[in-house]
Amino acid sequence: MSYPRQLTPEEKLADAKKQLSLPRIVVICGSTRFMAEMTEADLQETKAGRIVVKPGCDMKSPRELRSDPVEAEALKARLDELHRAKIRLADEVLVVGDYIGDSTRAEIAYARSLGRPVRFTHPEVDPDV
Repeated sequence: MSYPRQLTPEEKLADAKKQLSLPRIVVICGSTRFMAEMTEADLQETKAGRIVVKPGCDMKSPRELRSDPVEAEALKARLDELHRAKIRLADEVLVVGDYIGDSTRAEIAYARSLGRPVRFTHPEVDPDV
């Protein structure tokens, strides 16, 4: 007797998004020094009918989040994991800005390892071109 193949969690998510008739989900990645550009990209993607998720916390700006270096490093690790979850949720990635740092490079590699298409506002910074 043959049993049907079990769906992976990713396949279950894709199927659920299809059943719910959800628009494409785009996650915005990039250095948080480009928060203004991310806001503009959010506007353009939303106008195009896509659901947008993006970084919600800017660890580069001076604020109390950075006052304790140990807590700030722990928060950054949690935010990085949260952003990887956003990438898993998304259908595609949009990288904003004309600079790619180590964190963004790792996010791009992660997205591509999952088979997510990656677009760039500045294609010349694509580390794989």
